Amino acid sequence: MFRNKEIRQAALLFLLIAGGFGAAGFTLCWQAGVLVLLTSGLFGTVFFVFTKARYRRLAQLSEQIDMVLHDAQQLCISESREGELAILQSEIVKMTLRIRQQNEALKTEKKHLADSLADISHQLRTPLTSVNIILSLLERNTDQKDQKALIREAGELFDQMDFLLASLLKLSRLDAGIVIFEKEPVRACELVSEALRPFLILAELHQIQIQTDIPQGAEISGDFRWLSEAFQNIIKNCIESVEDGGTIQIECEDNPLYTEITFHDDGAGFEKEDLPFVFERFYRGKGSEATGYGIGLALCRTIILGQGGTVSAKNHPQGGAVFLVRFPK
Repeated sequence: MFRNKEIRQAALLFLLIAGGFGAAGFTLCWQAGVLVLLTSGLFGTVFFVFTKARYRRLAQLSEQIDMVLHDAQQLCISESREGELAILQSEIVKMTLRIRQQNEALKTEKKHLADSLADISHQLRTPLTSVNIILSLLERNTDQKDQKALIREAGELFDQMDFLLASLLKLSRLDAGIVIFEKEPVRACELVSEALRPFLILAELHQIQIQTDIPQGAEISGDFRWLSEAFQNIIKNCIESVEDGGTIQIECEDNPLYTEITFHDDGAGFEKEDLPFVFERFYRGKGSEATGYGIGLALCRTIILGQGGTVSAKNHPQGGAVFLVRFPK
């Protein structure tokens, strides 16, 4: 306690004042001097006991903070009392709990990052291995027709890797909070038309009918470019699910509470055990034979949730998959 310079100065000042008043009291009469000294001694003792008790509690708080800094698992919370030190201790406890929550979140994020890197490595290794095999075949094969087919196949694999890397880059930017979504009125019909544009030729080649029913006045508040990206991933999933000659229906419900866009294909739908994990990263289904990487729908969910919307998937009672995208007004 007396290591504190302010306490030493206060004690010295108290002794000087007490000595001065005691001397003044003795000049009047010895009883007055004794009374002054006894009163000063009593006040000094009370001050000493009170200050020592406060320093003892401060020492306990210091030990508690030291335990937090050394990542101790126990959190010492003494009995509740009134006063400034009790408030300080309460704030320290809150700070400790918050730090531990952040540490747990960081550990979880670290594990997620490690798992994601392992998944990315696995996803890239497959097309890279195929490309190496194709290059080996090109070295041994002299037939021009076969060479063109192998080169075309290698180009498709490079396109797949480019799509994977681009999607992962977008996801990483979204996770890091770098992307700032624009908030502007977006007409639902224009948004759906823009999202469909890259798939029109593919749909025509496979004789897939795409039927849309979007009210002209339906609007969504969000970022047109990113929402188009999200819808394209849903449409891509629908096209990959339907067979040649299939049908995809896109409808919109606009009411005072929300705007909901529904994507329905007449494909095989989802397996029951896969439904809870449709939007998980790198999840492709237990018995999935799709050529995708299980990242498009994860990117779609991140974009839509980031703009205040919701997205879900289910099986249609008459068959096929249904994606529901809803934006509150």
